[in-house]
Amino acid sequence: MPVVEFLTDDEAATYGRYGEVPSRADLEQVFFLDDEDRELVERRRGDHMKFGFSLQLVTVRWVGTFLEDPLEVPTAVLDFVAEQLGIADPSCVKKYTERTKTRFDHQWEIRRVYGLKEFGTVEGDLRAWVEARSWTTGDGPKAIFLDAVRWLRERDVLLPGVTTLARLVTNVRDETTRRLWGVLEGLLTVGQRYVLDQLLEVPPGSRVSDLERWRKGPVPRGSGPTLIKALKQVAEVAGLGMTELGADRLVPPRRLAELAKYGMSADASQIRRHRDGRRLATLLATVAFLEAKSVDDTLELLDLLMTTELLNKAQTAADKEKIRKHPKLAKASARLAVAVEALFDSDAWGGEDEEPRVSEVWEAIEAVVSRAELRAALVLVNENVLPADADEPDDWRSELVGRYSTVSGF
Repeated sequence: MPVVEFLTDDEAATYGRYGEVPSRADLEQVFFLDDEDRELVERRRGDHMKFGFSLQLVTVRWVGTFLEDPLEVPTAVLDFVAEQLGIADPSCVKKYTERTKTRFDHQWEIRRVYGLKEFGTVEGDLRAWVEARSWTTGDGPKAIFLDAVRWLRERDVLLPGVTTLARLVTNVRDETTRRLWGVLEGLLTVGQRYVLDQLLEVPPGSRVSDLERWRKGPVPRGSGPTLIKALKQVAEVAGLGMTELGADRLVPPRRLAELAKYGMSADASQIRRHRDGRRLATLLATVAFLEAKSVDDTLELLDLLMTTELLNKAQTAADKEKIRKHPKLAKASARLAVAVEALFDSDAWGGEDEEPRVSEVWEAIEAVVSRAELRAALVLVNENVLPADADEPDDWRSELVGRYSTVSGF
């Protein structure tokens, strides 16, 4: 069995063959011989001919092709088919392979009766399908290979050899990828190619290349200097004008994202070693991604700055103001509490039918706190305490106006 690069040895070995033993449900669904099958089987002479023909029929349904040795099937399949044919001794099928021509004659008849197609009749259509799939998604060869098998099975096409199908998938996918690189490279002028290649070089006085510096981005810290650095990076990346080339209109977004993902992770030296097509396509996609990313990062930094320098500090200032006012407010509240307590005590004066006079109540209150002190305390409480039915206080909002200059420039 030839080795296919993107398949494991086990995957390549089980292609077009029995892998795991079919379950009982699979046997009853796929390996069952219906009336049409039985009519075709009964045209054979001898149990071994009927048995061998039936095995080839159910095998091509299950694996998608005929086996070089039609008897190389699991014991469970042998027993299930023999039971349907009423054959007591399944070992009789060994006589089926004594005449090689019989096996091929039966395969030809099964192809004709059940409308099975040869791979060559649909190879062009499959190649076009693989090309469209590869161009649109950029999926790996293994995923496309497995879906190509399903594509063939759904159209009643006999599977080709594993190397034939793998070679088709690999070649078409490579051609599509090279076309992708060519489309992106073709958008660039000579000057733009030079500018992109310079992103991989370390400028004088710097420790890293511009590409590495942009990929790393500014430190996520809510401060003015950090935001200024982020805005400068946005200007640098956008200044190259790579998004204006319209690559996203010519190449599927998923393919651009695939190139950008590689460009964001690979070492500059590794990217530099690629040929022009792949190198420039990777840099173009990466710069386009970095332009969008740098804008997003800057907006996040602005949000962080708004939170730390504006909202949080406004809230802190409001809280400090409350703490500053708290001693006076507490003292005023205590005076009012003393007066209210004296008022409640007046309920116990006199008998049940005799209510205390207002002058007497005031006399009792003024014994502990003067009217002037009560009036001043009431004014202070009314100024600093919201009514019971009012919304939650938002004193911190008034502090925003004074701190707006912190972020207005950005």
